[in-house]
Amino acid sequence: MRKHQRNRAIGGALFAGFLLAALLGRIWTPFDPLRIDLRSKLQAPGGAHWLGTDEFGRDVLSRLMAAAGSSVSISLTTVCFAILAGVFLGVLAGYTRGWTDRVIMSFNDALLAFPSMLLALALLSITGANMYGIILALGMAYTPSVVRVVRGSVLSLREREFIEASRIMGNSAAYTMFRHILPNCMAPVIVLATSMFGSVLLTESALSFLGLGVPPPAPTWGNMLASARPHMAEAVWLGIFPGLCISLTLLGINLFGDAIRDRFDPRMRGL
Repeated sequence: MRKHQRNRAIGGALFAGFLLAALLGRIWTPFDPLRIDLRSKLQAPGGAHWLGTDEFGRDVLSRLMAAAGSSVSISLTTVCFAILAGVFLGVLAGYTRGWTDRVIMSFNDALLAFPSMLLALALLSITGANMYGIILALGMAYTPSVVRVVRGSVLSLREREFIEASRIMGNSAAYTMFRHILPNCMAPVIVLATSMFGSVLLTESALSFLGLGVPPPAPTWGNMLASARPHMAEAVWLGIFPGLCISLTLLGINLFGDAIRDRFDPRMRGL
């Protein structure tokens, strides 16, 4: 099996496992992830609790599954927000040019000057730590990179013969943009979306670790890692399992994203 085929298989399996756990965590978990049972606190993995319990006696496996569902919801919604906003602004800026392009790209470059995490922290200080605030903050933080990629693709497409033919036929600018230009610049956007999904997941976990994610007691992998810090000596599994989930999921997303990039990159075809 060729290297990129092996990466695609491994990445697809890990990514599919993550999505399956997220879907299952939305409809069923072995135990109630929020139920406190102090008589069962800090139990080691085994028996009824396969991955042990936390300091409040809550089942770690159930909380990991529920956290996967939260991560998918936040990451997917954020990526969709960033892609939709970025594609619209990128196509508009690249096709119309002139003052519209200058205004959009000036604002876009100003946002790009801030690291995504720093910009998200600044926006969360305004919106507050909640699910919708995280989506808005991360969506605005990742939109500028989409705008720049889409605008670059549009600039190379707008001078092509089929675009000129559309203008000569009398088609409106809006029709030409969304009928001819948009479909032809989606390949880099799809590749960007896969890599962005992993970045959003990691940033959301980092924000939760810092206490700026989904408020407790709702579980996320980040706040599970944060709550495990005082108990690392006596209950090491509390930190191992959430960290392992984040690592394996990011590995799967990156390998799957590489496979998608190879699929759309003409230089990789036939390898």
